[in-house]
Amino acid sequence: MTRPALLNNIDHRDLRVKTDRAEHFGDAVMSAVTFPAEFRSVQAHYPIVFQKTADGTGFQPLALFGFEAGENLFLGSQGWDAPYVPMAIERDPFLIGRDGDSLLMHVDLDSPRLGVNGAGGEALFRAHGGTTDYLDRMNSVLLALHEGLQATPAFITTLLELRLLESFVFDVELDDGSTHRLAGFYTIDEDRLAALDGAVLERLQRAGQLMPIYMAVASLSNFRTLVERRNRRS
Repeated sequence: MTRPALLNNIDHRDLRVKTDRAEHFGDAVMSAVTFPAEFRSVQAHYPIVFQKTADGTGFQPLALFGFEAGENLFLGSQGWDAPYVPMAIERDPFLIGRDGDSLLMHVDLDSPRLGVNGAGGEALFRAHGGTTDYLDRMNSVLLALHEGLQATPAFITTLLELRLLESFVFDVELDDGSTHRLAGFYTIDEDRLAALDGAVLERLQRAGQLMPIYMAVASLSNFRTLVERRNRRS
């Protein structure tokens, strides 16, 4: 559950945010939402897969961190073990709210990351009320995340029109002999992608959708990384 409140420099002037990555902060998650404009950064470290939305009418791209619920193979005793943390994770404990057409920054008052003066963590406001560099960064992250998620449905529509999404099953055999199966996700159909004609490829390129498609394909090499990380924990 969350308890969002409109962020302001009066009620929240003493708030501090702990930016460490740990299970007790809610970082032990199998995946996080991502979006096409973030694929280039995400694909360097994590597999990008697609999952049907809860209502079954669409798909959502995800950065994958593990093979089962609650498993984050990038989370350890020293924090997050990868140079890039997806924005959907980084933005915690901040959210975007709306007031008509205006986007407003909110903070989850129930977040375990929050403390007050003396508790450690990043300050949000300066002594005289101005925002800190940290809060400015979080505002930029929230805006990029919002804009990216807004652009995702058009990207998914294109993938579906071209029948570029296919379901897949990934069977994992670990060094200790145990086996695991990852199912329920979709990825880019590389055969269909390779068969697209020049006119379609040009349309995708002009729409800014071709590179994210190839980034999603390239990201699948990171399944080897996940297996290696899982083996080290076995």
